Amino acid sequence: MKVILGLSGGVDSAVAAINLINDGYEVEACFMRNWDSMLNNDVLGNPNDFNDICPQEKDYMDALDVANKLGIKLHRIDFVKEYWDNVFEYFLSEYKKGRTPNPDILCNKEIKFKCFLDFALKQGADYIAMGHYANVEHTDHGSYLVRAVDQNKDQTYFLCQLTSAQLDKALFPIGNMIKPEVREVALKYNLNVAKKKDSTGICFIGERHFNEFLSNYLPAKPGNMVLLDGKVMGRHNGLMYYTIGQRKGIKIGGLNDYENDAWFVLGKDLEKNELIIGQGFDNPYLYSNKCTLENVNFINGEYLGKCSAKFRYRQPDNDCVISKNELGEYVVTYNNVRAVTPGQACVLYNGKYCLGGGTINKVYYNDELRKY
Repeated sequence: MKVILGLSGGVDSAVAAINLINDGYEVEACFMRNWDSMLNNDVLGNPNDFNDICPQEKDYMDALDVANKLGIKLHRIDFVKEYWDNVFEYFLSEYKKGRTPNPDILCNKEIKFKCFLDFALKQGADYIAMGHYANVEHTDHGSYLVRAVDQNKDQTYFLCQLTSAQLDKALFPIGNMIKPEVREVALKYNLNVAKKKDSTGICFIGERHFNEFLSNYLPAKPGNMVLLDGKVMGRHNGLMYYTIGQRKGIKIGGLNDYENDAWFVLGKDLEKNELIIGQGFDNPYLYSNKCTLENVNFINGEYLGKCSAKFRYRQPDNDCVISKNELGEYVVTYNNVRAVTPGQACVLYNGKYCLGGGTINKVYYNDELRKY
């Protein structure tokens, strides 16, 4: 059977290729170019400073080296327009609303398991494969998304918007491995990426200059930082630069009338362009016990009742109940959880199975709407 693997230039997808070859598949690979790095030049300065741009070309050369060493064909295909239209525009629209989006989830749904899947099927592939830490169970009743063995690296959170039909054509060759084992295999095969650092952050931004990058597309609107009672405590640089529960960047401290506790973002008032702040990591206003979801996707059919939820990647599971209200909205109720943030994903699980997920819309403590 023919498999086309998404080869990113990292160690995980490289070892996924090795596992597929060893399992007897006919393997080809594809490097996806999803972002035009030159778009970063105005923000990040010198376009010739390789450390300051999204290093796609370096990743491509690493992927090509792996493909050559393993003796597999490497396709290279651009999804720049599709990424801009279906991922980046959404990313910007969410920040305009003062929310904190997760573009990786939409990238998996719209690019890797849609555009790339379509490309692979046209090449005669039976399956696509990815270097994600996840598993899939193919059954006569559909395909189920299953947590990875390595719970510290499990990436089912980012795959929550996939459908059973997409998973029908998907393989995750390293889902039963832990990260140290992956690196050991890469070293055994003497791959150039064996010790390559894991990528972090958002590709089109990189690990630095987030504020500068964002301001190139969305003009900043400075405003007041206030307490819950409306008292003005300072100025913010623009609501889009802050997220619920954030500590860094508030730059308030040493006030005579206040304790020495750290200051955190408690909420946002978009109408007044105010950033609501308060002291203490465990400030009560940061906690909620109910939220509504939008853009909900159930991988294997609607699920209502008891399950568990992650409101952020690598967060421990939170026991919850999912139901529908009189407006037809999906409602998730849970015990007190800190910093449940609109725009982020609420991903639902039933044991080892990922049920799907949705985008957090409104957040409540009992029936009090939080200004998130």
